[in-house]
Parts: sequence; C-alpha cells; structure tokens
Amino acid sequence: MRPDKPAAADHVDVDHIAEAARLERTAGLYPEDAEQLLLQAAAHLELAGARDRATTLYDSLLSPSAPHPPSSPFLIRALKASNLWEYGHEAEARAIIDGIRTSAPRDPAPWVIVAESLESHDELEQAHDTFTEAVTLLLPENSPEPPYATHPLLFGRHRVRRLMGADHDAWDTLADHVHTTRATVSLDELHDPKRIWSLGSENPAELRAEISRIQAELGSYREALSRPFPVAILHWPATELTELLTAYPSLTSEYPSHEAHLATIESSLRELASSGTPNLGVVTGTVPSYEAFAASEGASPEDSSLLPQYATTLAARGRAVGWPPEAGAGCWCGSGQTYSECHGAATVTS
Repeated sequence: MRPDKPAAADHVDVDHIAEAARLERTAGLYPEDAEQLLLQAAAHLELAGARDRATTLYDSLLSPSAPHPPSSPFLIRALKASNLWEYGHEAEARAIIDGIRTSAPRDPAPWVIVAESLESHDELEQAHDTFTEAVTLLLPENSPEPPYATHPLLFGRHRVRRLMGADHDAWDTLADHVHTTRATVSLDELHDPKRIWSLGSENPAELRAEISRIQAELGSYREALSRPFPVAILHWPATELTELLTAYPSLTSEYPSHEAHLATIESSLRELASSGTPNLGVVTGTVPSYEAFAASEGASPEDSSLLPQYATTLAARGRAVGWPPEAGAGCWCGSGQTYSECHGAATVTS
C-alpha cells in the first residue's frame, strides 16, 4: 500500500472529495502535520478521479514558497509522477521518474512508487531496473535480514521478474526468505503470473477487498454480465509493432506492415458489426506486456495463437476501448485525428 493511501473500513462508502477538503482544513490548523495530511488529501482526490487537484496539492508541498520545506521531497515527487501518468501526462511523469532514479534517494518509498508505476504501465524492464537499482543501493550486501522498509523493494522485484519469466537470483532468494518468515503462501505462488494477470494484484488484502467489492456489486452487474463478452481486436502502435517484429520476425506473416495492420483492424470490426456482433472494442498491446503474458502461459511470444488470447486478457482487465468511437472522438489508432477524419472516413462510402 502506498504510504499516502487512505485506509477505509470494509463496506463503508467514503466521500473522497469531502474527506480531502476536511484534511486540507486540518492541515491549515496544524501546519507541523501539514505534509502528511495533504498527502492523505491528495490520495483521496486521486481516488475520486480529481487527479489535477491532487497534482496541485503535490506542487504546493514542493513549492519554494511553502511554509515548511518538505521532509520527504522525493516521496512527494514520486507520488506526483505516478498520479500524472494516470491522467495522460506520461512525458512529465517519466522525466520526474528519471530524476528520482538519478538522485538515488536513500528512502525506499519513492523507489517503490516509481517502480510500481512503471510496472503498472507494462514497462517491466524499466521497473525491474528500478527495483534492482534500489535494492543494490539500499540493502547491505549479503544481508540475511534486510530492513523492514526495504521488503517491498525485494517483493516488487521478485514479482516483476516472475512476470518477465526470469530465473531466480540471489535477491529473489532473499525475498523468498523474508516472505516465508511471516506468511504461509510462497512468493512464487503469490506472484504466479496467471494469478496476477487474472486478478490484477498480488496483495492478499487487496484481493480480499476486490472479492468483497465484486460480491457487493453483483446485483448492478447482472445485466452487464448477461451480455456476450466484448470482442476486442488487438492494436499495435507503430513503434510497438516495429519492436515486436524485430524481436519475433516470424510474426511478420501476421503483420506484413503497420498500414495493413490498421486496415485489417477496421475491416474486421466492420465485418463483425455487420454480422450483428455486439460490444466491439480495441485493445492496445505493448511488447513487454505481451512477453509477460506469453511467459505466464509458458509459451513463446512467437506463437501467433497467443495473440487473440492476449487481446481477450487485456479486455478482461478493462483495457478495451469501445468501437466505433463516439461522434467527435479520436480515432482508435492514435493518429490524433477524429475517427470520422481517419479510419471512420470510409464509413460514408462503405
């Protein structure tokens, strides 16, 4: 759990906006505790979807004109980067993450946050490198009992390496040792890629919370669950497709060119729509994510039969974008044009 994440009692609805406002007022009354209170407020704003307001709070804590200099500036920057990425400011988030890695803070928390942010956006190699930099910097060599605050670094690195299909190394062995001293479920089982892909979390408490949430919402989802599962077509952006075909040339038969790939997606969706297939969508793949999926299936990424399975898994994780886009919306291909000006332009003549 992020250090700023608010804890909420089970089955209690929280008005996150109101709670954030209460914390901001309290911070004004107790300036010596303002930093922690405002971090909690920012977390509530993130949960409410008010991410721009959360960024404003992070900026206020980092401002040179703040009443008190922050006690944990790298932590605040890490939280800001994670938040920025979640609402479309990827370039700024990456710049902050690079700055934190270069500065090499001695506090484990910023490392955990930026590594997990990279991991959540399928940047598995970068996440692995970040976790490795942190454990190398912060853990004494050959330490049998690493400090408690560093455990998330070991566990996160172990998880990412499992997703990448990497063999265990000395750090993974240490992570296993630390984990088994206080748990009955092994890290290998907890970080099994199939489990992570299916449930989206490796944290038992979060899994229990997710199960409770699903049970509580079953009534409202019955109608949706009764509909056919969305059919999702896999889309590779140009840079990702180039990387994919460079690494796995045998897939060229599936993707002779990027232009042909995009045309095939649109024509396939139109054929499905004309046949009466409902709930169509597009999912965007990345090479690290696809490689992790292949590893979870114990298969080679060169196996083209994995491609539709990968698309279905992404859709099940909520990554599908509905097709056709709404009027005036951007095209699914990411060209920056509206759908009607891009791949939807042929609609009037088809």
